[in-house]
Amino acid sequence: MQMLSAGSAPNIIMHYDMPQAVNYYAEGAMQPLDLDEIAYYAPTYYANTGAITETFGEMDDETYFFFAERPTYYYNYVNVIRKDWLDQVNAEMPTTLEELNEVAELWKEAGLGTIQEQLLQSGFVYYYGHIGTSVDEKELALYSDLNVAPFTWSATESYLRTMNHRYNNELVDTEFYLKDDASKLDAAFVSGEIGTRGFYISSSTDVISSLLVNDAGAELAILPASAYVPSGNNVYYYEYMPYGMIMGINSTSTDEERAAVWMFLDWMSQPENLFKFQHGIEGENYEIDADGLAVHFEDYTGEWKRSNNNNKDYWCLVVEAAVYDDDELTEAARLIDLAPPGYEYLIADSKADWATQQGLLNTAYTKSIEASAEYAADLVELWKELYVKCITVPEDQFDATYQEACEVYLSAGYQAILDEKEALYDAGSIK
Repeated sequence: MQMLSAGSAPNIIMHYDMPQAVNYYAEGAMQPLDLDEIAYYAPTYYANTGAITETFGEMDDETYFFFAERPTYYYNYVNVIRKDWLDQVNAEMPTTLEELNEVAELWKEAGLGTIQEQLLQSGFVYYYGHIGTSVDEKELALYSDLNVAPFTWSATESYLRTMNHRYNNELVDTEFYLKDDASKLDAAFVSGEIGTRGFYISSSTDVISSLLVNDAGAELAILPASAYVPSGNNVYYYEYMPYGMIMGINSTSTDEERAAVWMFLDWMSQPENLFKFQHGIEGENYEIDADGLAVHFEDYTGEWKRSNNNNKDYWCLVVEAAVYDDDELTEAARLIDLAPPGYEYLIADSKADWATQQGLLNTAYTKSIEASAEYAADLVELWKELYVKCITVPEDQFDATYQEACEVYLSAGYQAILDEKEALYDAGSIK
């Protein structure tokens, strides 16, 4: 947003989350696109992604967004738990929220750490385990939102009530609100302050190796997603849309610059170029094994060393994950790319756990939500204040505190957002 204000934003304006991409559009930052032009200058790229753009790229009856592919198998977020701590208190793996609370009670009695919790201030997906046993499509369309927390939704009330219980019983860090970024959570996990941790994993993830330096006896296992879900509820999760990076062309870009973007994306989409971006130089970065898999030299430090996350900051423009033509090779590569050596089982177990859950897609609106653009930033700040207050009051004060907080939140702009979303939904301005 600062670069847009200064007139120095790049030709490609990109984001992972559609609500923020729509905010860029609402600011007038993007220009409308001609699908025939994309197909002309970038035939390979358009063959791979054109159907996605045709389905999801429209805003106000014109195309503004184009996308990277997202292979359907790719989930690299894992929740882990200290299995050695479970063994220490003779506990089984928890499979419900209530059982996880019981484990945390045992940890507290044994002088061990707590359940992970941090200050929630963006990417709001905390409520999925608290939705219940069924989902109303309109209700989900109104409330599910990555950018604005649905404070007044019943799922949020359930989440806050759970957190209030944990806070008052010291099952989470009583200063959780000070943990406002991933590095602080990593430090807490490594030092033994917390015994659960959720994070995006890759072969270069160092939180596990750092933990082992601090505690050589640490053992990790995948914590089932159901352990964050009250007993009887369905195990829902935020399902990624069928696209990766969301992109638009800067409204100030010239015709020539726009054509250059399409040609660049098409060049990167050529299999030999994409493979080199993803894997590097054969003989320098990797070697091809007998099965045709690129096996990387993890200790390589030469001129062609890949950037963090396997060069993904470059090739995410065209695809969200590296894949092979062969599904078995893709799965083998996934273990290598996502798992630190010796921890491949975390990836396999996490994939098995994903298969037990039910994904829910956010509603894609085809018109900008003006109230969201106007109030979202203020509501995020207000959310942090109100939700921390609801969690930290005594349990017998929770109901009154929550109801009062809901009234404040609605009057601060959230009611306007809900009203506008409902009008768009009723008018059919959704996908």
